[in-house]
Formats: sequence, structure tokens, C-alpha cells
Amino acid sequence: MRLLIVEDEKRLALSLAKGLMAEGFAVDVVHDGVDGLHRASEGRYDLVILDIMLPGMNGYRVCAALRAAGHDVPILMLTAKDGEYDEAEGLDTGADDYLTKPFSYVVLVARVKALLRRRGPAGASPVHVVGNLKVDTAARRVFLGEDETVLTAKEFAVLEHLVVRAGDVVSKADILDHVWDFAYEGDPNIVEVYVSTLRRKLGAGLIKTVRGAGYRLEAR
Repeated sequence: MRLLIVEDEKRLALSLAKGLMAEGFAVDVVHDGVDGLHRASEGRYDLVILDIMLPGMNGYRVCAALRAAGHDVPILMLTAKDGEYDEAEGLDTGADDYLTKPFSYVVLVARVKALLRRRGPAGASPVHVVGNLKVDTAARRVFLGEDETVLTAKEFAVLEHLVVRAGDVVSKADILDHVWDFAYEGDPNIVEVYVSTLRRKLGAGLIKTVRGAGYRLEAR
């Protein structure tokens, strides 16, 4: 698989590239946002590691431009620890996950592999239909009947995990592992918050709570 690193700290970028190549990935590196957007727009990458504070164009703008152009490549954002990163803003621009510097290289590799797993096997159908709900995982669009419903990146990720397993009971722990992955150390009740938001946007009857077990997405 081919990865693109967009990071202006050259020593960090080259260190990450060297480590990821040792893991078996093909890696390209650029050091500013304009070059990053150009390279990522070529569509040859399976994942982009994107710093936020970049010369030329910051990571938020790069991410938003890629999503606006229809590119669904997974994006892992990197940020310094000084608080310039706002998780909601980053995810709402279309990022799939983020890491705060300094981070463990082991955690970075785990996040990269988790994002690549979520992308699903090659050739899998990107469109899932359950009743009057249609989820296009390639275009990242959701429809109820003929009407499109706009979701944030995390809302979409939760819904996607439920819709690909429609009819099955999916545990809260499974959703956390799939959407936030094992490194998440926040409140596990965050899953309930996102399920509640999805119910508000898509209808209360779509996602059923199975007491003590998890959630099940059902046709209505």
C-alpha cells in the first residue's frame, strides 16, 4: 500500500517514512500543503498522514479541498501539543483520525493499520441499502429516500460500521475499537452520544438498542 506524508518537520517526516517503509508500505513525503494537496489529488494513495501547521496551505484546508473534490482517501492528522488542533473542526473537514505530537511510533502504526482496515476489502460494494436508508461509503453520502442527510466524519464512521453489519448486534466496545481504535482513552459513553445524534438525524427507529449487548441497525 502507498502512503503520503505531508509534514514540514523534515527530520520527523523522514523518520516516519523510514519506519513505515520497514513495515512494508511504499511512502512518499512532501513538506508543504500545496504540494500535499497536489500529490494527494492524484488519487494514488491508500492513506495520507497530514500535519496541520504547514507552509503554503494548512492541513485543514488540504483536507477540506480533498473531500470537496470527492477524494475519500483516509486522512490521519498530526498536531503539536500546543492546542492549535480542534478535534471537531478537524473531523468536520473530513479527517478520519488524529494524533497529538509527541506520539508513540507504535501508536501511529496502529492508527494507520486501523484506518486501512476500515476501508474494507478491494472490490467490496461501496453502497449499502437498508430499507429507505442508502449509505455510499465511497462518496461518503447518506440518503433517506431521496433526501440527503449531512453527517460529520465521526457520525458517518459510526453509521458505516453499523450499516455494513445491518441486522447484527454491534457492541459499544466494537464501535469504539473500529471508529476510535484501541488508543482512545476518553469516555466510552461517547458512542451513545453519536448514536443519539444519528437517531435525531435519521429517525429514532433506525438504530435499536439491545440492552446489555449493543446496537442493531434495522430496516424501517
